[in-house]
Amino acid sequence: MARTMSATAKKLHASPAEKAEVLLEALPYIQRFSGATVVVKYGGHAMVDEELQESFARDIVLLKYTGMNLVIVHGGGPQIGAMLERLGIESEFVRGMRVTDEATMDVVEMVLAGVVNKSIVRRINHHGGRAVGLSGKDGRLIRARKMSLPDDIEDAVPADIGLVGEVARIDPSIIGALDGNGYIPVIAPVGADEEGRTYNINADLVAAQVAAALGAEKLVFLTDVEGIRGHDDTVVPSINADAARGLIADGVIAGGMIPKVECCLDALDRGVGKTHIIDGRVMHAVLLEIFTSEGVGTQVVGK
Repeated sequence: MARTMSATAKKLHASPAEKAEVLLEALPYIQRFSGATVVVKYGGHAMVDEELQESFARDIVLLKYTGMNLVIVHGGGPQIGAMLERLGIESEFVRGMRVTDEATMDVVEMVLAGVVNKSIVRRINHHGGRAVGLSGKDGRLIRARKMSLPDDIEDAVPADIGLVGEVARIDPSIIGALDGNGYIPVIAPVGADEEGRTYNINADLVAAQVAAALGAEKLVFLTDVEGIRGHDDTVVPSINADAARGLIADGVIAGGMIPKVECCLDALDRGVGKTHIIDGRVMHAVLLEIFTSEGVGTQVVGK
């Protein structure tokens, strides 16, 4: 079915009768996804705007009450940067990744697993949900390994970026235990290696790996863009994996969108049903993407 952006915009300002039609439109989606696992990567402007934070929390509670198994993985880069600045710790970035020494890692863990995580949990619980905050270290959820960058002699870029990690393994048993008892896991992207050393891991990577480990029906990325743009620079409502790879090869998908789309493709390759890159600046973006035919971004599918 075609997904058009204009119809979605109209529904945001609908009359009562039109809103009733939206509820009826949602019914088959509610029936289809009841009992399904949906992983949401929560990031971007939706995490810092007060109104959008409340909107997101209400959306998650509603989705849970429709019978979905919701799992949230969140970022927190701006909050980490602000705290480091307050503490007088300078940030250095290599190829878009924060060089993370021991002092920086302490701040990263405090902000992600403490301040940001508990704020999300508080909002969801305030609206009637039963959220539980986790870091990847809890229950050995995320086993990490150190991320190594190849030497770049020409640009003199250091290969060692410190305590930045990647996912070595996901043990989803703690998520299953929480889901099975009606809780909503909220995961901070921090993990530990075999020796117990703590690593900061990109939240997109964690979300994709968690979705794959759970066999999720959907993986949804909230972003600050409208979706994937095609050759004509308009948003592509739906795209398959081969076409998405073609846009990367052609340079149409570029910059920060490349790793996000690659996370979608990796998740699809690992058995996730559908992936979505949606505009988190739109109120109720998650509901609109899951419960309407139009959506508010781009769905990336395997075929």
